[in-house]
Amino acid sequence: MQRTAEQIEHDLLWPIFHTSRKYWIAVGLATSLVLAGVAAFGYQLYAGIGVWGINSPVFWAFDITNFVFWIGISHAGTLISAILRLCNATWRRPVTRCAEAITVFAILIGGMVPLCHIGRPWLAFWMIPYPNQRGIWPNFRSPLAWDFFAISTYLTGSCIFLYLPTIPDFASVRDAATGFRKKVYRALALGWQGTPRQWQRLEIAMHIMAIAIVPVAVSVHTIVSWDFSMTLVPMWHSSIFGPYFVVGAIFSGIAALILAMALLRKLLRLEEYLKPIHFNNLGKLLLTMSLLWFYFTFAERMTAWYGNTPSEMAVFWVSIRQHFAPLFWIMVFCNFIIPMPILASKRLRTVTGTAIASCFIVVGMWIERFLIIVPALDHKFLSYSWGTYRPTWVEDTLMAASFGAMALLYLLFTKFVPMVSVWEMKVGLQPHPGFPLPVPAEEQHHSLILEGPLPTDVAE
Repeated sequence: MQRTAEQIEHDLLWPIFHTSRKYWIAVGLATSLVLAGVAAFGYQLYAGIGVWGINSPVFWAFDITNFVFWIGISHAGTLISAILRLCNATWRRPVTRCAEAITVFAILIGGMVPLCHIGRPWLAFWMIPYPNQRGIWPNFRSPLAWDFFAISTYLTGSCIFLYLPTIPDFASVRDAATGFRKKVYRALALGWQGTPRQWQRLEIAMHIMAIAIVPVAVSVHTIVSWDFSMTLVPMWHSSIFGPYFVVGAIFSGIAALILAMALLRKLLRLEEYLKPIHFNNLGKLLLTMSLLWFYFTFAERMTAWYGNTPSEMAVFWVSIRQHFAPLFWIMVFCNFIIPMPILASKRLRTVTGTAIASCFIVVGMWIERFLIIVPALDHKFLSYSWGTYRPTWVEDTLMAASFGAMALLYLLFTKFVPMVSVWEMKVGLQPHPGFPLPVPAEEQHHSLILEGPLPTDVAE
């Protein structure tokens, strides 16, 4: 049954004004992980970076693995939302905000990882290419300087891209709220009244940002790949790394988006908005990216095997059938062998099926980032310099804290912003989509949102 504009506004604003016990339990668990990470980082500052398992020659390990992983996850929202918006795909309306929020939070978490890695975070400003008298910085030939520009630009653009479509929804919350909350949302709504002129300017701004953010998103993970391919480490000095990293980023990003949507659909009772058709369409995209990922993974190993360079073959065999072989084959099973049959079958490409496939893919993509970094550093050109790496509890805790921070930021976001765009869902009610349908003042039910009983389809 199609919902009316009043029902849409009621359903989607309800989680902002009412909080369940399950929500506070989830916030408590996520906060505990974050606090554990803060404690581990404090211990690292006190004892030094030596509490990590990194050593010569493995100076990059869990930290850079998490950095590349989270920057990859950030491609979920911007690329999917921007491309679907430019293509005017109407089925994207309930999906876009979930995706755009993932982008911003993943960039924030990924950007904090280098601060933990540098050992002396109070000197982090040295990474900023500001004019100085030292004569040694900024070094614009360094990929680290490129990372700074790329990630800061991507974060700024993603925040704007997330904020613009939320302005009309902030106005809806403003009209329903009272007291201090009303003042906060009045400021966030920027005086929004829903006039045709405001709608026209908002549509133009969103269209411009959608066009601008796509090349920025692609360039960001390409530049991250250059951190590796600009070196002479075996298996890194490869021209395929640019598209390989971008494909992997989109692959992991779509999987993270599907997981977030499945959880929100269950916790916030959004079954009428996040429908099986959305998971089916995203599952098709995920299937395409799984095939592309397999192609690039095969091409990378194939060229190394065909070249038969001793240094690269040492890394090749240690990954395929020696020390790192279990992780490699787990990665292949998680990213291709398990999800491909699920996503290729229309009968299995359901909400549950796509969520299960996405769980495997997220795990597999983290392992892939680890296998790109550690085996190559373990086995450099000369065998006498080979080493081993074992993570410590500090690295494990910081990694768990990054996932906890993602969950915490997402949970807090659901209490301030409707996770499904109210005004875009109203647009979908019109036979000729344009501006959202207005809600007459006498039919508004804001008092019901604030004071009414919990409907049976939303109750725990």
